[in-house]
Amino acid sequence: LLFPVSNLCGKCRPRDADLLQPSLNFLYCSLHQTTPCSQQRAVAVLLSNVSLLELLQKVLECTWSRSPPSEPAYLSPEDALLCSGWLLVASLLLYQHRYNTEVHQTLSVDLREVLNAVIFRKKKPILLLVSIMQFLRTVLRQNFSSSLLEIVGQNKAQGATQPQPSPQDAALHPLATQQVFSLVVSLQNLLVHKDFLLSQAVVACLETLVEYLYVKNQDVALHVASQPWHRFLLFTLLNGGQKSFLQPEVLRLMTLFLRYQSSNIISQKEISQILQEAAETNLAELPEATSCALHLFLCQV
Repeated sequence: LLFPVSNLCGKCRPRDADLLQPSLNFLYCSLHQTTPCSQQRAVAVLLSNVSLLELLQKVLECTWSRSPPSEPAYLSPEDALLCSGWLLVASLLLYQHRYNTEVHQTLSVDLREVLNAVIFRKKKPILLLVSIMQFLRTVLRQNFSSSLLEIVGQNKAQGATQPQPSPQDAALHPLATQQVFSLVVSLQNLLVHKDFLLSQAVVACLETLVEYLYVKNQDVALHVASQPWHRFLLFTLLNGGQKSFLQPEVLRLMTLFLRYQSSNIISQKEISQILQEAAETNLAELPEATSCALHLFLCQV
């Protein structure tokens, strides 16, 4: 079915949302819900379809050209298509890298637009933000070096007067230091919404960003991980209810701060409180996300 569905997608236009959205979802599920052997073949089939990749390029570009909805929570058919497009592209990047699949057509993405979508949000629905962050996580993990992806819009020369990037910016390329700080503040603000799906995506994005920074410039990474605002954010997330520390986003944030030794954010007192709550909890009844987060936290401790 991959052949006819991917060929059908290649013949569509981005405005054919009713047909494209379930088709892209089918391609996405085909990549994720199959055996590793079949997965490698599926990636090769999709990446050899130039028309499909050209269609995905147009879908991604529609993200920046569409007017934001009046209500951020409203997911229109067009926004649903954008979500499917970003998730499928993120998956193609992931598996192309894993299997070193041959690329017949590259995708071009403006990194400034991707970052601005998260930094400024502009009334984007939560699911679209989550999809874009999933893409951002993938390119961060791959160090912006995928043969399937061309990053544009960063540090292009504009004549002889173009200033040289600072050593810090050069180390973080293609990100700029100011972009990193703006992104971190925006991720913190998004966490305060306390939406489960959004919180999981935000914490995962923050984890990947700090990992990327640590490889590029340890000073910047440790500076980001030790921001005093993180402690205020933790107190905001802790709602004072029973087992308040045993929230997956709180546990993952605590794990992140432990990993980068941010002693000004998490103290021995908080660690003891988490251990005490875990000891008094029936671990078998914890949701899977919480159980996984607690496991990572205990391993880090």
